[in-house]
Parts: sequence; C-alpha cells; structure tokens
Amino acid sequence: MRFCRFLDAGTPRTAFYSEDRLIPLAAASAIYTQRVGGRMDVPESDDLLLSLPGGAAHDAVSRLSAWVSGSGAVDVASIALPTAGVQLLVPIPRPNKLFLLAGNYADHIKEGGGIAAERAETFPYVFMKPPTTTLTNPGQPIRIPQVSPGAIDWELELAVVIGKRIKGISEADALSAVAGYTVINDISNRKFKPNPTRKERAKDNFFDWLHGKWHDSFCPCGPCVVSADAIPDPQTLPMCLSLNDQVRQNASTALMIFPVAAIIEFISSFVTLEPGDIISTGTPAGVGSTTGTFLKPGDVLTAHIDSIGTLVTPVQSEE
Repeated sequence: MRFCRFLDAGTPRTAFYSEDRLIPLAAASAIYTQRVGGRMDVPESDDLLLSLPGGAAHDAVSRLSAWVSGSGAVDVASIALPTAGVQLLVPIPRPNKLFLLAGNYADHIKEGGGIAAERAETFPYVFMKPPTTTLTNPGQPIRIPQVSPGAIDWELELAVVIGKRIKGISEADALSAVAGYTVINDISNRKFKPNPTRKERAKDNFFDWLHGKWHDSFCPCGPCVVSADAIPDPQTLPMCLSLNDQVRQNASTALMIFPVAAIIEFISSFVTLEPGDIISTGTPAGVGSTTGTFLKPGDVLTAHIDSIGTLVTPVQSEE
C-alpha cells in the first residue's frame, strides 16, 4: 500500500496514492459501508502512522485497500482525485527525529576523493536536520539561500519511517520496527562558510559541512510513504535522480555499505527511536559537486525510487 497526505480545501487529509490518482481514505470508507455494510474504522486524522504497520488502523486500512483495488474499484472511481491536481504534503510532517547518513555508498565516497572502508572496519556516520524547517512538500521548491548560493547540491536517498518505540534492537529484528519507506532529497550546501574572515580552527570544515545541510527547505520528502510490508527487502530498490531531465544518479539500494537493518541497529544502540522518526540512508554516486554542477533557480529535480514513487522538486531563489 502507498499512502499520501494532501490538502483538501486547506485541510490535510490522507489517501491511497498512485501516480495518476488519489483515493481519499475517509471517502472510500464511507462508500465501503454503503456497498458492503459494516463499519470500516479508518483514521479521521491525517496521521499516516495509524495506517502503517504497527498503527492501530493498519488491519482495517489493509482490508479497505484490498477492496478498493478489487471489487470496489468501480465504486470508488467517483471519488478519485487526479494526482497532478492536488497539493501533496510531506508524509510524516513533524517527526521527532530526522537522521541522515553520510558516506553510506562506496562509489559516493570515492567520487568525493575518499576511500571507502569495509563495514567491519567502521561505523555509520549519522547526522541530523531540523525537521520542521527542512522538510519540504512534494512539488514545492527548495530555496537557494542568499547567505551562500553558489554550491547547492542534490542527494537522492531511501528514507525509513520508524513504526514503534525501540532501543537496542538487533539487526536481525530491526526491519520489524519499520512502518514504511519514502524518498528524500538531502539538499546540501557544499561551500557554506560562515564568517569568511574568521580565524580557522581544527573543526571548522566539519561544521561548515554540517551547517550546510541545515538551510530551510533542504529536505524534500515524498511523494508518498509505502507500507513496510509491501517492501520485504529494502536492499533491492533501483533509484534514479535527474536534473532537468538529465540522469545524474542511477544506482540501487543494494550498494549500501550499511543496509537499513544495520543502520537501525546502530542508531538504536544509543538512541531511543520513536514512531514517526525518519532515517535517510545515504546517497549513491552522481552528486553535482563531482562535476561542479550546482543548482540554480529554474532547475527541476526528479528523484525516483522503484516501488515508492517520484519526488519532483523545483528550485528557486530565497526571497
């Protein structure tokens, strides 16, 4: 199942998602009751965690999904909304924590001039972004910051939505804690350098890199979230990013140094993960800094991961 959040006359609502149409959950549930009888308890709120594995409404929504895609397909046609005609919203709008990985694909490390160590010799590099100001709705623009506009880059990533509270979970059990998967574009400012006349310190370059991840709008996410039970193995997903219809990244999640389960094990070994937390798992080769190609107003990024969907993000200047 794929779910999305969307705006309906200014009110966030939930729907079954496909590239061509949305089927609002509440409206589908009402039609189910009329045609089949019996009450289908679907969430009245726009909290998609309730519909995903581990959520209170997951079983009911799964039954509704099967009906919508089967015998109820004709019945729900009248409530379908063209996907292109609605404003999609970030699937998980206010996660308590938004983690991202750096250097989790060997080819991306090498293109940046580094040397990729084997998994047994190292550990995942994890950082965070402020979710309430970086997460950006599907189709809405990222904004090139006036303070440092010259080296804004893209990073296509598979993102994991945590479905239950965990601490110290093993790699073998880690996928049982996943509610769903979505697409993230980890936008990065490669040359952010606060106070250019500063006196250099030993750790300045690290914090320049870190702060360059935090600009407003620098984490487009969506267009939907896929139920974890629809993707039994998250390490088999082709992924592709295009800039203005030219392919820049073309890889697979199979190329991760640390797979999803290992990442969850590592983070949960010292951080309690909570429902709705998001972990973005790193990017493959093909970022713009390799060729000196950076984003400019008017560009359009198209980030796709198979079995999930396509996240389209225009680029504009910060006002």
